[in-house]
Amino acid sequence: MPGTALSEAEWSSCLQAVEDMDDVSFIIAICSLPPGVPHDIYAILAKIAKDKRAKFIVDTSGEPLKKAVEQGVYLLKPNLGELSFLAGKDELQKNEIEAAAKLIIQKGMCEVVVVSMGADGAMMVTKNETLIICPPHVERKSTVGAGDSMVAGIVYYLWEGKTIREAVQYGVACDTAATMNTGTELCNKKDVEVLYEVIKKGI
Repeated sequence: MPGTALSEAEWSSCLQAVEDMDDVSFIIAICSLPPGVPHDIYAILAKIAKDKRAKFIVDTSGEPLKKAVEQGVYLLKPNLGELSFLAGKDELQKNEIEAAAKLIIQKGMCEVVVVSMGADGAMMVTKNETLIICPPHVERKSTVGAGDSMVAGIVYYLWEGKTIREAVQYGVACDTAATMNTGTELCNKKDVEVLYEVIKKGI
């Protein structure tokens, strides 16, 4: 649902707050923008991240996504619809996903693309590696917040110094664990750890 409209003074102060931060390792931009916020705000954040040598991670859609990618980011977490939009197609077929993600990387727009594919897990694409991470079968009660949980898990493990492969595996575990709970309840850490071990053994 659309959020409360923000004035220029309000969204400008949000940018300034990020500008004023020191020792920043990650800047994460997730979800759609509230009314009143310019479509290029994530692109502005991408530039701020570069200036701070922070990894910028984006999970959004439409023009904000396109403009952020044009500026350059560290990691994109699109779903199939969002990746199709970036590729200029109505719908990508499964055999086209890797090529579409690699093209974005080859153009220097990002280093990592993690395509979320719902119950099918995720595809991680880097310059030198493509990996499909399949989640264990669980009883899915709600998908609310699952994608955000994936991003949170990826960032947490990167911050812990893990490899991008381990981070994405952990992110898929967080995503899957979130679907095991009802409503807006997010993942339980014990569930995440169990699922992560299963995912690691399955690859």
